[in-house]
Amino acid sequence: MKKLFYLFSAVILCFSCTGKTNTDAKAVLSKDEVKVAIDETFAPIMEEELGSFSLLHPDADTLPIYCSEDSAVRMFLSDSVHMAIITRKISKEEEQYLKSRSYKLMQAPIASDAFALIVNSQNNDTLIALEEVKGIVNGSIKQWNQLANSNRSGDIKLVFDKSGSSTVRYMKDSLNNGKDLAPNAFAQGSAEKVIEAVNHDPNVIGVVGVDWLKERGDSTLANFNGLGFNVMKVSALPLASAQYKHPYQYYIATGAYPLVRRVYAVCKDPLVKSKLKLFYHFLKGERGQLIICKNSQLLPNSPVFVKSVAIKN
Repeated sequence: MKKLFYLFSAVILCFSCTGKTNTDAKAVLSKDEVKVAIDETFAPIMEEELGSFSLLHPDADTLPIYCSEDSAVRMFLSDSVHMAIITRKISKEEEQYLKSRSYKLMQAPIASDAFALIVNSQNNDTLIALEEVKGIVNGSIKQWNQLANSNRSGDIKLVFDKSGSSTVRYMKDSLNNGKDLAPNAFAQGSAEKVIEAVNHDPNVIGVVGVDWLKERGDSTLANFNGLGFNVMKVSALPLASAQYKHPYQYYIATGAYPLVRRVYAVCKDPLVKSKLKLFYHFLKGERGQLIICKNSQLLPNSPVFVKSVAIKN
């Protein structure tokens, strides 16, 4: 598989910066090019997907660009790429902009992702209710001893990947009514740096996409033991009736784990036939969905069947 990784520092892409038309885009596109802007939260599973797709289509030229969600959307709208993996649908205004340039938009959910809250291995305070998570994000909860199930003291430090990421957008929009995060929330630059911060400081709570809990290439984790840090259980219900759950696929599916969002593939490739469109349909199809189910902690968009299994000791 041919991969090309792009590193971005300060790249600003605006609608007005491009004068390309749909016809111009057709001229520069290759039918074998699979150039996709990917929210870097999903780098682990998308590497799996692209690898499997390349085995099926060895002539495909796979060019993943791992970046923040903001960057991925800007690149998609400015013709830098014709496909993106993000955590929101393209808005009505953005879709109208694409239509004005004669693009036909395709977009579909491919998975559900969960945020994992992780703490230092020396921190055994691993039970938290959604209302408490919201309190940390909005700043009304600043100390560990303000949490119902905590035996710790000291300031809570909340760390996440970076500004402009889908993580920040989720915390602001879904947990804090669109307002800015509390002063005790700090960007680290990447999911790897979040894990480093957690391992370094017992007072830190790290926010990472659940797929970052496993090693690259591993199958879905049956539990979160032996990771080198602790994964918190979160209750969707209030403290009085709390039921604490880990971000396993089953609890994502049932809604018992609350910190969940959709993952979307969006495509506007003007070519009638291309490897890029094949990849879009691959992600939605049986093969792509099976990879999500078996090789990630995400929940595939296709129907999931739950079976009760009796285990003999």
